Amino acid sequence: MHWYVDVLKKYATFSGRARRKEYWMFTLISTVIYAVLAVIDVSLIGSGVIAGIYGLAVLLPTLAVAVRRLHDTGRSGWWLFISLVPLVGGIILLVFLASEGKPEANEHGPNPKFADAADPKVADAAV
Repeated sequence: MHWYVDVLKKYATFSGRARRKEYWMFTLISTVIYAVLAVIDVSLIGSGVIAGIYGLAVLLPTLAVAVRRLHDTGRSGWWLFISLVPLVGGIILLVFLASEGKPEANEHGPNPKFADAADPKVADAAV
């Protein structure tokens, strides 16, 4: 759950890098929360208002973590716009987001995988 909260703490931070695990865990938890809210919303209210509000609330952190994920692969955040290309754009973006990050430091910062291993607070949380 800390992967989800950590992304929310960096609500609009578009600089830096994000590991694959950080991106995909946030996406998974956010999707589950959205689905649960949508089911509850439709069954109780009959509309998608609550789920829609949640979707708007996490839109900015979702974009920010995706940009940081692209930074980890050595790409610019502007590559998010490739998803606007019909049929293949979303597939290309999915491949970029699922790719292994660059092991060396790049113009967006040091490798977060090695930075997490050196941070005792994060290492304790992993155990």
